[in-house]
Amino acid sequence: MPSTKDYRDRIRSVSNTAKVTGAMQMIAASKMNRAQNMVQAGRPYADRIRDVLGDLAALAAKDDDAPTVDLLQVRPVKKTLVLLVTPDRGLAGALVGNLQRAAAEFIQETEGEVSIVSVGRKGERFVTRTGQELKASFSVPDRPTLDDTIAVGWMLVDEYSSERVDRVVLIYAKFINTAVQEVTARQLLPVEPAKRGGDDVEKLEELDYIYEPSINDVLASLVPRYVETQVYHGILEAFASDHSARMIAMQNATDNANEIVEGLTLDLNKARQESITAELLDIVGGVAALEG
Repeated sequence: MPSTKDYRDRIRSVSNTAKVTGAMQMIAASKMNRAQNMVQAGRPYADRIRDVLGDLAALAAKDDDAPTVDLLQVRPVKKTLVLLVTPDRGLAGALVGNLQRAAAEFIQETEGEVSIVSVGRKGERFVTRTGQELKASFSVPDRPTLDDTIAVGWMLVDEYSSERVDRVVLIYAKFINTAVQEVTARQLLPVEPAKRGGDDVEKLEELDYIYEPSINDVLASLVPRYVETQVYHGILEAFASDHSARMIAMQNATDNANEIVEGLTLDLNKARQESITAELLDIVGGVAALEG
């Protein structure tokens, strides 16, 4: 049976662990609030530009005389490029495992060759461990700006426009709320036409965009900006998901450590009481022996 010293040592060790996880929880909460604000500020623009490009792609698909823009051209898919956005660190619950599992399933289900561009060390290690082709690896700061991620977008655009790949897909963790992060795979290139039904189809046909100076010039400039925006916002979403998952994981770890401390404290009190009882019995037995 452990001694009271053993219990005290273990209580001290677990309490120190709880202090560390509690500090990590507060740091993650602070970072999550900043990342969440950035996501909410940028999401309306990212969603709107995706809708506009989807409408333009749908209109172009219906019109045989529509101008051709390289980044809107649909080709037979022989090579797919995946942009995998993962955390740099662990201790984020099941988030990293879910991202890696989704990437592995996507690669397995995709016909043809698959290469990967990673953002985050966990993604890079996953690609190395599984033997996939790693095109490039990027690292961005915790509070990224568009300048920090623009090189990623440029590379994706260059790979597609030069026809080295036929499709570009983004895999990341979409931030839903503090407790929910949804692993999402979304095609960036070629731009997917908007999917509409019922009255929305008629509304799509009624759209009448005015282009200055010309539709080719506008789309040639807009589509790369669209890719840069989607990459940037996807990384913001991934970072908010990372900090949220880490905060929840550290909160659970702190709660578990506190529960262990409570249980060990009860065991310590029981052991101390048993020790006192044993000493009293020894004293009573000694007195009885002397009196006898």
